Amino acid sequence: MVCGGFACSRNALCALNVVYVLVGVLLVAVAGWARGLAGGSSPPLLGGAFAVGVFLLLIAGLGLLGALRHHQVLLFFYVLILGLVFLCQLGVSCACLALGRDAQRCQFPPGGAPPCPPCAPQLLQHSDQALKILGGVGLFFSFTEVLGVWLALRFRNQRDPRANPGAFL
Repeated sequence: MVCGGFACSRNALCALNVVYVLVGVLLVAVAGWARGLAGGSSPPLLGGAFAVGVFLLLIAGLGLLGALRHHQVLLFFYVLILGLVFLCQLGVSCACLALGRDAQRCQFPPGGAPPCPPCAPQLLQHSDQALKILGGVGLFFSFTEVLGVWLALRFRNQRDPRANPGAFL
């Protein structure tokens, strides 16, 4: 069998979606950890990273199902939604990396003061560390989503060798 054929594309798309599941779990776990450490008062970007992680988990499930069944409609919506997730994840990741300590300090309610003034340095340190992790992981894996879109489009247009020769794709 030629490398890059139907089975190779299907296996590569399945493996990529398993990686997306792991990245989604990592984004959800780090965002939840940071939000738990901050006592509920954390930058809204953590909520955005949490949402992107959950959405990435759902899209990875859709991609796995579409790849295993070679389902044209599922793969079409997978490509569209993964492209949108790429844009959202890229924006949230860049914002996580760009948010400085002064901007994080202003995120605490009320009036920009942390709920526990003696704990402020530790809260800001944990928040800063979580935002850097989320930004780095999100930025790196957002570019693999472009690979996922390309691979899904390629796989979607391939003919299943086990299918009836007289049937449509």
